[in-house]
Amino acid sequence: MPISRASHLSRRGLLAAGGAIGLGAALAACGDDDKKKGDAQQAAEKSGKSGPWSFKDDRGKAVETKSTPKTIVAFTGTAAALHDYGVEVKAVFGPTKTKDGKPDVQAGDLDINKVEILGNVWGEFNVEKYAALGADLLVTDMWEKDALWYVPDNSKDKILKLAPSVALWAAQISMPAALQRRADLAAALGADLKAAKFTEAKARFEKAAARLRAATKANPGVTVMIGSASADLFYVSAAKTSADTAYFQELGVKFVEPKVNAQGFFEELSWENVGKYKADVIMMDNRSTAVQPDALKSKPTWTGLPAVKAGQITPRTTEPIYSYDKCTPILETLAKAIETAKKVA
Repeated sequence: MPISRASHLSRRGLLAAGGAIGLGAALAACGDDDKKKGDAQQAAEKSGKSGPWSFKDDRGKAVETKSTPKTIVAFTGTAAALHDYGVEVKAVFGPTKTKDGKPDVQAGDLDINKVEILGNVWGEFNVEKYAALGADLLVTDMWEKDALWYVPDNSKDKILKLAPSVALWAAQISMPAALQRRADLAAALGADLKAAKFTEAKARFEKAAARLRAATKANPGVTVMIGSASADLFYVSAAKTSADTAYFQELGVKFVEPKVNAQGFFEELSWENVGKYKADVIMMDNRSTAVQPDALKSKPTWTGLPAVKAGQITPRTTEPIYSYDKCTPILETLAKAIETAKKVA
């Protein structure tokens, strides 16, 4: 459920919660080409695979290239997911580096000093640098049909002419489906999904899902609110629209149901009205530009909430990195929060 606090918001901009704030230094990787390739790309080359490559993305578009793409550019979170499958990208766009130069939460295990950063905030995408890369493929998420996440509307036509693009849903589906689609793409790019590291990661994910389901049964009636804070507004998200929370709902988590705006993702509340909904647990957006709970102590309407008084606040990874390795801790964290929660609303 992304939201943006930037001015002059487009519809997609309004969804970019926490957007990324911070200036990204564009760092071109150099050195031996083989060292820059991921395990998947090297495996594909060693296997002798050649000839046309194709992949049907979530727009229903059949993306075709003359050979398996090697120079890949991706939205940061998607690049992080591909990295977990051994597929490395040349450049990224989206929240990658924080103001203090550290990896953004959406960068996962990417080495942010070895990828070109084409844009680090909403609306930023260096088309000239992108063109110079000679990309074979651009990959990103999709929160609304046919809208490419973090590809600016004012330059998308130029960008999309330079290389084929793949868009994968991050909303309007459930987490397992989102995970499967990233795995499908990784496999198409050369990843061996039968390798032990991947099958074991999936098994851990399934175990975590079972734990969350058991937690909701063992502690019935616990109500969870999905929140994101800015200086002026508190956003309460609907669970059914985002892949992660839709899945949590399937596993039995009971969520607050806000009166969403026209976009259908969330309801905006003034801080005077932050107590509109009763919740036992609050999941708070953990992205770099969302105001974090520790910074809300000066707001009496926040500190007066029953869940806050009880210390029942848990982070929400609002834009998950859709690999089994990264989604497992998300399930485990929420399961623990529900296992230990008390009814306070």
